[in-house]
Amino acid sequence: MSDGNLPAAAWRADVIQDFARSELFDRTFQEGMDLVEETAGYLDGSGRQESKQLSRNAALAYAGESMRLTTRLMQVASWLLVQRAVREGDMPPEGACDERYRLGAEDVCRAGHDSAEDLPSGLLLLLDRSERLYERVRHLDRRMYIEDTDVETPNPVQSQFDRLRTAFGG
Repeated sequence: MSDGNLPAAAWRADVIQDFARSELFDRTFQEGMDLVEETAGYLDGSGRQESKQLSRNAALAYAGESMRLTTRLMQVASWLLVQRAVREGDMPPEGACDERYRLGAEDVCRAGHDSAEDLPSGLLLLLDRSERLYERVRHLDRRMYIEDTDVETPNPVQSQFDRLRTAFGG
């Protein structure tokens, strides 16, 4: 926690460590890893079978959306693994601030699917869940790493409100 006298970089490191040790991180990490596993099972199993029954255009859309899905989930998983490394002391919070650890491939990950009516419902469900997870992690990434901390001495009350808002999705 910031005591109100820490410089912005130290305050940011505290925020990163607080998040890595939080219940929100635990839930987000578990959700992300479960979704990666579920998606892999779907794409290797029933999704593969469903894709074989699609028209040529729908099969192309399926291939594109499944690549977008896996890219989105790998970005989220990578980001979450960096946070876990901070939590476990394998990486200092300042190290996690490096640009290479930011959530990437935004153009690909945030683009929507075009021909949703032709895609199998299992894929559509995974796309929707992964989009929502990506947006939540994107919000966390921006708040923790990218947004400027112009204020040298953060307001402790506002910091608590921000944490509550993040924790409850507000």
